[in-house]
Amino acid sequence: MQKINLILKTPKIMENTTMNAQEKFIANFIKQQDNVMVSNSVIDMKSMLGIPTRVGLENGIISNGALVNVVSNQYGHLPNQSFFGEVERQLKEANINYVTKSINRNDRSFSVDYVLFDDNLTVNVKNCNDKILPMLRFVNSYDGSNKTSGHFGFFRQVCSNGLHVAQSEIGFSVKHRGKIVEIVMPEISTLVHKFMANEYYTLSNKFELMAQKSIKDVNAFVKSVADDLGLFKFDASATNAEPSLNARLVIDTITKEARILGAEPNLWLGYNAFNELLHDKLKKTFDQQANIDSKIFEHILQMA
Repeated sequence: MQKINLILKTPKIMENTTMNAQEKFIANFIKQQDNVMVSNSVIDMKSMLGIPTRVGLENGIISNGALVNVVSNQYGHLPNQSFFGEVERQLKEANINYVTKSINRNDRSFSVDYVLFDDNLTVNVKNCNDKILPMLRFVNSYDGSNKTSGHFGFFRQVCSNGLHVAQSEIGFSVKHRGKIVEIVMPEISTLVHKFMANEYYTLSNKFELMAQKSIKDVNAFVKSVADDLGLFKFDASATNAEPSLNARLVIDTITKEARILGAEPNLWLGYNAFNELLHDKLKKTFDQQANIDSKIFEHILQMA
């Protein structure tokens, strides 16, 4: 398997207007490449401090030279080098081409999206211009803010928007306890093999169902979803019924993408607009994003 590597392309080539659609997509996608392979270790707090420590605070997690967590002896530490390294080994073994987008949040929590490139895996939703590619997202943390997890997702080329639709039956989420390495490694293998069995198509079929349902009143739709799920206040203020900033962003995204795709506003575009706001604007942990995203998806799917 040869991993797609655009780092070899020069800036001059990357800016060439003759780039094909896939090259343009990759060029935009890999703009964010944080280093997730930072140095890390587990230290004995008693040895470091020179005094006895309380029960449950025996060890410290060091990330890139800084103490980011104090944990008990029962805590299971999983280095990114082992975790993401095993993911890439599994994808290579399955002969899957991919590009990655990595996020490092203050050397404390990390995520890597693996967008999988294969013409046979591309899915079109309603409009042939709305292409989505299968994606695997893996998350780890050193400060305990997120569980170690992996799940299916999709990446839309039309807006470079990652759809992190978490489904428990085709993903895993493991707490940092005990022998976490022995627990997580088989889960990675299972997830990759489920992908190879084309189980992700069960989700893409739901996307098509959502795309068939038009939105008659975009403002009313956004207000309904925001209010029902408590995502944000639709009104700008108690005395101003105009859409708030977050509401306006969602409304504008729906109308803009409908125009780009030459389609009417629909539930599929509505879901994507909320998804984009969640991942780009709302300040949430990776685990919170996945949980909220799943609720948004199921809520809008019920409207179809």
